[in-house]
Amino acid sequence: MNKLNQFNVLVVEDSEDDTLIIKRCFKKVRGNKINFVCDGEEAIEYIFGEGKYADREKYPVPGLILLDIDLPKIDGFGVLKRIKADQTYRLIPVIMLTTSNRDEDIIKSFDYGAVSYITKPMDFEGFVKVIEHFNIYWSLVSEMPRL
Repeated sequence: MNKLNQFNVLVVEDSEDDTLIIKRCFKKVRGNKINFVCDGEEAIEYIFGEGKYADREKYPVPGLILLDIDLPKIDGFGVLKRIKADQTYRLIPVIMLTTSNRDEDIIKSFDYGAVSYITKPMDFEGFVKVIEHFNIYWSLVSEMPRL
């Protein structure tokens, strides 16, 4: 476990509080570039390098996406379906990170191509712990496709 996978992370999250927690936790894992967008429409523009996200040096193709379900403009399921329908970007691992623990949301996420489903704990300490464990797994343990 001495190898550190470095990858670009896109977090699609509309909660400012959750975004701050995620930013703090990711500071502990050096080498990963992390970008945030706050709605589904912006997520699609970022992933596909459109509009203000056309500069791939500034906004690199994500190697991993953390995606909330309940988003403004286009929900997480719509974003997930769009990514997985595209030949170029379908291999990007998408992890649903949401407050919902409903079976139908979990099933739908995997059916649409998510590689993992994480329910956000309601308390601060629990949420920090989940993000820290997530970082360890994806940065040190898991192999990532290179696009």
